[in-house]
Amino acid sequence: MQRAQLAPFVPHRRAYALVAGLTVTAALVTGCDSVSGIPGDPVEAATTESTTAAAPATTAAQGVAPGEPAPTSPLPADAPPVGAVAGHADAVTAVRRWAVDLQSGTTAELQAKCWTIPPATVTEMYADPQSVLAALAGPGTATADTVTWRNRTTTVTVERESVASGYACGRVSAAGVEPAYDDADARHTVRRYLARASGKPLDPADIEADHPLTCKASPATWDPEGTGNPVAAPLTGDSGKVGNVTSYTGEELRSEQVRGDYLAVHVPVTTSPGGTRTRTFTVVATAEGYCIGDVTI
Repeated sequence: MQRAQLAPFVPHRRAYALVAGLTVTAALVTGCDSVSGIPGDPVEAATTESTTAAAPATTAAQGVAPGEPAPTSPLPADAPPVGAVAGHADAVTAVRRWAVDLQSGTTAELQAKCWTIPPATVTEMYADPQSVLAALAGPGTATADTVTWRNRTTTVTVERESVASGYACGRVSAAGVEPAYDDADARHTVRRYLARASGKPLDPADIEADHPLTCKASPATWDPEGTGNPVAAPLTGDSGKVGNVTSYTGEELRSEQVRGDYLAVHVPVTTSPGGTRTRTFTVVATAEGYCIGDVTI
């Protein structure tokens, strides 16, 4: 499935302003997002990622086959209200399911269910659930790719792709600030890629066909060195380049800017055969988030 164009999202250089505020990071960031986010973030609600890859979300224990969405439950009678969006009742229902957990669930539960978002980002974005719920209570608007609710203080945007699963997590930003993907999202993209490769995806539904993590083969836009002569991303022609991944050290994910919207994400990876070596994944920011275009082995 090709990635849709998500117009409201801005690539990584414009980091979104969260309602609770974000910590400013240095050019080289140690990526402990899966444990506690960027350095200095609190760790109380997050789970520790082992060197054998992240544990699957709770849906795995329910016997959900890979690539299938988790079963959805009926909405409780006291589910928080979500404003109507003309022609998109399915989006309202999917967001209401998330709103139920936002209102009464734990941070760990939200991190597990909103597995496409870095855990620390979930903690930050959902730090003030009442302000998010207040924004959701008003009417929403839709584009071809997103559904958005906003009030004077808060904007909540949901990707249309997530609505199909019946449970849609929103990205939260301050009013007037466009949501954007940042360095933590880049590292989380690599984490998800390695979790899949090691046979332990963060969620059974996280498969390439439904949630692409590698850059598209065409058009040929890959040019991290700024040569002016873009080519197809190398990984599109060699999907097995990283090798037979058995584990990775998630606690040591770190990222740095290469050029423009390109980032290098470094992480120790164990392959069989081959042992453990630090691999560098080159990613680029797009309207849909980060995609992986190359791996240095």
